[in-house]
Amino acid sequence: MTLEQGLAEFLTHLGLEKNASEKTVKSYREDLTQALTFTRERTSKAHVSPDDWNTRLLRAFVSWLHEQGYAKSTIARRLAAVRSFGKFLCRQGVLKENPAKSLRAPRQDKKLPHFLTLDAVQKLLTAPRDTDWAGRRDRAMLETLYSAGVRVSELVGLDLLDSDLSDGIVTVRGKGKKERLALLGPQAVAAINTWLPDRATLLAKAHKESTAVFLNKNGTRLNVRSVGRLLAKHLKTAGLDPRTSPHTLRHSFATHLLDAGADIRGVQELLGHKSLSTTQVYTHVTTRRLQDSYKKAHPRS
Repeated sequence: MTLEQGLAEFLTHLGLEKNASEKTVKSYREDLTQALTFTRERTSKAHVSPDDWNTRLLRAFVSWLHEQGYAKSTIARRLAAVRSFGKFLCRQGVLKENPAKSLRAPRQDKKLPHFLTLDAVQKLLTAPRDTDWAGRRDRAMLETLYSAGVRVSELVGLDLLDSDLSDGIVTVRGKGKKERLALLGPQAVAAINTWLPDRATLLAKAHKESTAVFLNKNGTRLNVRSVGRLLAKHLKTAGLDPRTSPHTLRHSFATHLLDAGADIRGVQELLGHKSLSTTQVYTHVTTRRLQDSYKKAHPRS
């Protein structure tokens, strides 16, 4: 088996057995194709054999990525893909040992997530006009993003069948198609209920049926790009930072919960984070804010 053939089997394995999303499979394909291209150029071979896939060559690949000016996060992702591929090849009996196992990812620069203040969130949530169906939909959409802390992909994937609005609970499908429960506050529930008659009218006019909560003017499910464009429009109306993304509302959700004393384990569960260390970045945000306040207010700071 060539490694090109192994890659095709690995990508199929990710999609069918691991339930990885199309975006994840695409990312792995791009990362590993680059690694295989590098190997072909270094070995001057048309196809990469398992014998060519060794620690020395992969270390050279990582060094080359550094020389090309790739970000540390990108290099770490490439290396993670190579390591996962090597693990798969070992399970398939193609390799005896994973050549990437001993390679270390570059130390990441800690970046604190960008979030909105409570006042900024309020301005954004009230930016959509409630005088037409699009405004009512957009307000419900923004309220849901902030109230439940869902990813934008989870937002557009929401179905009415998975929503219990009377209890403020929705089922969302996150990374790896894993399901979890998300909570909606009273204002988000009210905004969705206000939007639902418009949704029914849209479907009737378009002569369509849909399980999606959020629809476009044609009566079909909103997509991630559409949500980004709609958010940009309302950010401009509210006079807020145009660099704000749908994910910023998720960051704001977590930061505001921890600021108010929420348990970090509970926030981890609501966010759908597999590891607590992923959630802990928000504690750095709240700690930094406390330090800033201390320095401004304490006479001996």
